[in-house]
Amino acid sequence: MGARKRISAEEMKEARKSVYFAKLRNVPTSPRKMRLVVDMIRGMEVFKALGVLKFSNKEAAARVEKLLRSAISNWEQKNERKAEGGELYVSAVSVDGATTLKRMRPAPQGRGYRIRKRSNHVTLFVDTLNKESQN
Repeated sequence: MGARKRISAEEMKEARKSVYFAKLRNVPTSPRKMRLVVDMIRGMEVFKALGVLKFSNKEAAARVEKLLRSAISNWEQKNERKAEGGELYVSAVSVDGATTLKRMRPAPQGRGYRIRKRSNHVTLFVDTLNKESQN
């Protein structure tokens, strides 16, 4: 590895130490359905968001709830202490499209209709409220 590349890699590694996130990849749900769930919790305090997700009727809410618990756990592990109520919030969430499985469905007169089974990637960032007020 060259010197410049190593220096930039170390800078990126340092920057990542202050960012707390969790990723969920290749979720077999369409991105549109996942965005409906994610939009409910964006910017919300994490324990309130967990309550909203727990009582949501959407199938994707259970997956996002597990992802949010993972992000909270990542924050706790990096900071070596437990998260307290009102301290953390969901700073950013993104849902990106992943691979699409293409299937054929038989149709009348020898035709076939294409079925697209979509999947997505979800990235969820959590941050402290105290950091936001200091800036």
